[in-house]
Amino acid sequence: TMFSSAVPYKNQQYQELKNGCIADNKLFEDPEFPAASSSLYFRKPPPGFVEWKRPAEICQEPYLFVEGISSHDLNQGVVGNCWFVAACSCLALKPNLWKKVIPNHKEQEWDHKHPDQYAGIFHFQFWVFGEWVDVVVDDRLPTINGELIYCHSKNNNEFWSALLEKAYAKLAGCYESLEGGNTGDAVVDFSGAVSEQVNLEGEAFYKDQNKQDQLFEDLLKVYDRGGIISCSIKAEPHEIELKMGNGLVKGHAYSVTAVKKVRLGHGLVAYFKNETIPLIRMRNPWGKTEWKGAWSDSSPEWSKVGDTERGNLGITVADDGEFWMSFTDWCKFFTEADVCRLINTSMISVHKTWHEVVHFGSWTKNAEPLLNRCGGCANHRQTFLQNPQYLFDITKEADEMLISLQQKDLKALRKVGQGENLTIGFSVFKVELNRKYRMHDILTQEALVTSTYINARSVFLRYTLSLGRYVIFPTTFRPLTLGDFMLRVYTDVDSGCRELIQDKPRIRCWSSFLGYPQVVTHVYVHGAEGLQNQSCGCCDTGADPYVIIYCEGQSVRSTVRKDTLQPEFKTSAVFYRKKPRKSITVEVWNSNAVKDEFMGQVVLSGSPKDSPNPQKLQLRKAGRNATDEMPGSITLKIVTATQLTAI
Repeated sequence: TMFSSAVPYKNQQYQELKNGCIADNKLFEDPEFPAASSSLYFRKPPPGFVEWKRPAEICQEPYLFVEGISSHDLNQGVVGNCWFVAACSCLALKPNLWKKVIPNHKEQEWDHKHPDQYAGIFHFQFWVFGEWVDVVVDDRLPTINGELIYCHSKNNNEFWSALLEKAYAKLAGCYESLEGGNTGDAVVDFSGAVSEQVNLEGEAFYKDQNKQDQLFEDLLKVYDRGGIISCSIKAEPHEIELKMGNGLVKGHAYSVTAVKKVRLGHGLVAYFKNETIPLIRMRNPWGKTEWKGAWSDSSPEWSKVGDTERGNLGITVADDGEFWMSFTDWCKFFTEADVCRLINTSMISVHKTWHEVVHFGSWTKNAEPLLNRCGGCANHRQTFLQNPQYLFDITKEADEMLISLQQKDLKALRKVGQGENLTIGFSVFKVELNRKYRMHDILTQEALVTSTYINARSVFLRYTLSLGRYVIFPTTFRPLTLGDFMLRVYTDVDSGCRELIQDKPRIRCWSSFLGYPQVVTHVYVHGAEGLQNQSCGCCDTGADPYVIIYCEGQSVRSTVRKDTLQPEFKTSAVFYRKKPRKSITVEVWNSNAVKDEFMGQVVLSGSPKDSPNPQKLQLRKAGRNATDEMPGSITLKIVTATQLTAI
């Protein structure tokens, strides 16, 4: 997605508009985002008389960039959007990202030698709900007493941040809609990254050294691979932007500008001793006000670090808003962090490459339960399965996967009293190995993991799954809540992730000849015990059993369980049966390098009248001697229904 061409927002074509203005010898005025109060606010006007001015009216020689782009270029204005400014600080550190967000930055730069080529128009690109969108703006910026009132650079003739913010405000409907937001969301809009919220307070990392070490390694990896991290301290409404005694500010977003293991000691001693301390560096969007504790700019801790190492780290003693902290203190004082991973899907890479699947879906309402798609979370057992369902396979012994569920950004609706995020989340179920149709009942399928449910724009989960078939249920917290979502699934190898649309097998024109299913049966084999020892005498390892479930020419086979006579199979299958009187067979086999050995079977009638309770059945021989017992028993559960949408 990084290099796809961008879609013009409101169908405004930058080059066309610019050429038109140059031909007519006039400066662009954007009809879609006029220099008017409606572009500023919907409820709370700015503190003073606002004049819209073009950069040339604010300073002598305006530029997009003065001495390049830097995280120190940004200062927050009167709107409470430190979250956006923090994201811009992060963006400034990543040339591969900001050159995408500020396309053709050299072509857009002021050329003071050719003023006739200036048209007062700029364009920026944002990643909006799965696609890059190109947003044009004119260069009229809101000022009070000749000063920019929103985001601005510390150089009064540098305008990239003010113009970028204007384009972002245009997407949100007005500047006031940027009041209160999430840095991770803005970073995603700059990059298409996958955002994860880490609850530093709830997880209490500072109390648990192992958890803390693991988190540091994760963040170090994210940072080293070009990811973006930001953090904040929770605040009550009356504490927003309240400065604490230690120099940190509550309810305020900081951008993390480095994650490092810093070497302690001086000279060769440091080199050979190789003692390090985990440190983290961040920046306050205000451009001043810093942490006063250990490892702050002029703290005595820096005397433990050699001159070379300090030089490498670029330690400056200035109130520029950037400072270091020990990782433990960071975990202790900050309450939440946004971790944005740039997921690498390129095949030519030295880093881990992920396989990505993206699905767009909606929570929609329908009076017919089979067509309803807004069933709410798993607390609502009656309707939970009436949600979109996405099936995927894990084909390795174990595979780490990342799942990101994102809802549409609704900030533009704040002007009309809406625009709050829905509370969303998802569950992942382990299902039958041969499931092809939507789930209609939870029998023995297992809810392996559920994300948090939160009214955030996106919810993220990282989890390791074993071999098998799974279904993701993206849901709103309450039933009958409508909305649109994007689901992104990342696995090491292709998972074949697809939406389950059909409720049952289709009736086809040849169904009358070949027959159509009369019943549906779910078989779950929990395990076996007392199996016969299959060892060859020289090594007493018992057996390597597996189970196969047969029905009408179809079969489902479990993985092999090593060295056991009491295997736990936890294997299930679902069959749509055309000949309900034909029995179902469950066989146990021993895996062998030369030839697999039969260890016994059970035959099931699979009648709708049979008990759905767990059963323990004696293993028997096959063929003519089917009544003869074999060592061991099997534990299973079988449920059959005449209604094909019952299971």
